Amino acid sequence: MRKRTKRRLRIAILLALLLTALLALYYFNVIPHISYSGEHFGLAPYVSGVDRDGDGVDDQTDILAGVRQYLATRPVYKSKYYSTGYPDDQYGVCTDVVAQGLLAAGYDLMTLVNEDIYNDPQAYQIDQPDINIDFRRVENLNVYFQNHAISLTTDIYAIDQWQGGDIVVFRHHIGVVSDRRNRKGVSFLIHHGSPWQPQYEQDVLENRNDIVAHYRIS
Repeated sequence: MRKRTKRRLRIAILLALLLTALLALYYFNVIPHISYSGEHFGLAPYVSGVDRDGDGVDDQTDILAGVRQYLATRPVYKSKYYSTGYPDDQYGVCTDVVAQGLLAAGYDLMTLVNEDIYNDPQAYQIDQPDINIDFRRVENLNVYFQNHAISLTTDIYAIDQWQGGDIVVFRHHIGVVSDRRNRKGVSFLIHHGSPWQPQYEQDVLENRNDIVAHYRIS
């Protein structure tokens, strides 16, 4: 009888450990979360009235498609300086997701941020501007978007105000809002935050308390 009790106890402990491991893997998005479209919540995709690059596709749609096209190349997280400004190899960081998405819509952040720094140096507080790196810094992008983008709510539960292609800024991070949502309607985040990130598109906004700003380009 005692042996049977010990065996049951061992099985219970193993099951508890397995459940804990599965919950941890789910929490950290190693196990992908079920996603829903905006239409599931009665939300139509936002279509911008601007088509900056004149390709017949609106900015919002272009940005989201550009982000996914860039991440399809499977960039490896690594912070490097490039004399080309935009990375020219297989590496990248969080700001490159945003920059590549906007580039696909006709917004060259390398040039635009550099011009804005010279036009409004006090806002950026940069002693020596460097066109090759300034647009790849989160704090600079936040200033640029404050000056030139539409500022939206940071309340992630105001789900009708979050649309795929929006930009979300954190204290030390930045990403693009996905058109996929969790069961509450909260948007997924498309981002590149570390070398250990299991997926680029994740259900993480509810796990963060460091959202600084939320923008829409046009």
